[in-house]
Amino acid sequence: MYQKIQHFKRKGFSKADIIRETGLNKRTVLKYYSMSEKKYSRYIEKVRYRTKVFEPYQPPILNLYKVNDFQRLEKSAVYDYLEEKLGSLPGTERSFRNYISYLVETEQLKFNGNKRIYSPVAELPYGRQLQIDFGEYCTRRGLKLYIFAAVLSASRYKYCALQDKPFTTLDLINHLLDCFCYLGGMPEELVIDQDKVMVASENRGDIIYTRDFKQFIEEMDLKMYVCRKSDPESKGKIENVIKFIKRNFLSIRDFENIKEAQERLSRWLNRRANGKISLATRRIPQEMFTEEKVHLRALSNSIYQKDSSNARERRKADIMGQISVNSGKYPVPLEYREREVDIYKTAEKLFIYDIRTGEKIAEYAISPIPGSRIANRARYQHKEYSQRQLKEKLKRLFALDSWSEFVDKNFRMYTRYFRDQYHDALKKFSQEIENEHLRQALDLCLENQTYTMANLYDTYQYYRQEAELALPKVKIVSKLRGIPREKKAFQVEKRDIEVYHTLVNASSEVGP
Repeated sequence: MYQKIQHFKRKGFSKADIIRETGLNKRTVLKYYSMSEKKYSRYIEKVRYRTKVFEPYQPPILNLYKVNDFQRLEKSAVYDYLEEKLGSLPGTERSFRNYISYLVETEQLKFNGNKRIYSPVAELPYGRQLQIDFGEYCTRRGLKLYIFAAVLSASRYKYCALQDKPFTTLDLINHLLDCFCYLGGMPEELVIDQDKVMVASENRGDIIYTRDFKQFIEEMDLKMYVCRKSDPESKGKIENVIKFIKRNFLSIRDFENIKEAQERLSRWLNRRANGKISLATRRIPQEMFTEEKVHLRALSNSIYQKDSSNARERRKADIMGQISVNSGKYPVPLEYREREVDIYKTAEKLFIYDIRTGEKIAEYAISPIPGSRIANRARYQHKEYSQRQLKEKLKRLFALDSWSEFVDKNFRMYTRYFRDQYHDALKKFSQEIENEHLRQALDLCLENQTYTMANLYDTYQYYRQEAELALPKVKIVSKLRGIPREKKAFQVEKRDIEVYHTLVNASSEVGP
């Protein structure tokens, strides 16, 4: 390297010309440009015999670069990888950087490839913007990874998820919702690329979104900034995050499956990506995120999360079969009167679910008028089911073979009145049923061929009450009062035996 720089110097090249011509690092050129042959020889001798704490790690280091075709790897990523594989290292990250520079200067390590450079992007206030993008990567074992990456523009706090199939619009929406939960809030705007899963077309700057994505951003009240095609500079920070993940995490690791890749990525995000000082801000993203988090908007429910039970709430229908939501009254199917149901609400929609089965039983548009009473055919939704469908729903109420048998016999005997039997069963057996007593009641009813829900419930109540009566009852007796001392030592008066002899003799003399 020294000889190469001196060769160009003798030809009359300036330092800037040599950097431009050779692509060498600026610091390297400045270091060797004015160095004499004699000084260079002394420097090499000094460097060669100086003790280096990372010398024992040279084989795995060079092998790692060899596996990656001697591409320029982030030194922090190599250090992190060695620490992950080999445990605690003998020197600091700065010492490791110096050792890599030594390997390069002594030509024991030769790189292949050049570095891309991007122009800087203006900083934004906390909570303003989240940039998202996608990437693809194929591991050495052939596992194809599809990358979803997001970064808060102000704090550089990062989120990343992987999947093993191409993205769809619903995949993107679910990743965004997971990202918002991870952040604990939502930004004001999103920066995205013109990807087909979000953007259907562009007509002279007028962006036309896909149907689901348009509904999602309107529901979540998100502003959008769509990058121009083939313009990575308009994405700025997120382009660097995709490259950062590929070069610092994926390039030097291999995985058996997508689950292992995601688990290791999550640990790496906490330890390295969000836990080390960012070169852009000179601060740790995790620490900056604690400041930015308070500026994020509150999380909102989405219709794309309605099948998740995490955000559901519990409500109890009144005697009229209505539940109260946002000061409005919404009816439930008649069989759910005076029963609890689960609800999930967004800004515009209300979904009602059966607690036991998780099945959606009603859906409404939320009224903006307080105190509204909503009328809807969903109140009579059970009439839309055939009797056989009701029978199958009822059989799923309890996971007992005898229950399924009883429902089948009830259906055959009372086919004409099965809807009434169905409603009666839901009313009587909806809550706090003990399976052991129910099993006893079912066995007795099946044995005696009595198949009405009323008889079954009465039998169940009998066994339940019998079990309660069989429990030992402890009578609580209040503490006895103390007896006064003067009344404790008393004597019973004793008559002389002669008195009784006299009375007996007198009675015998009188006679009958």
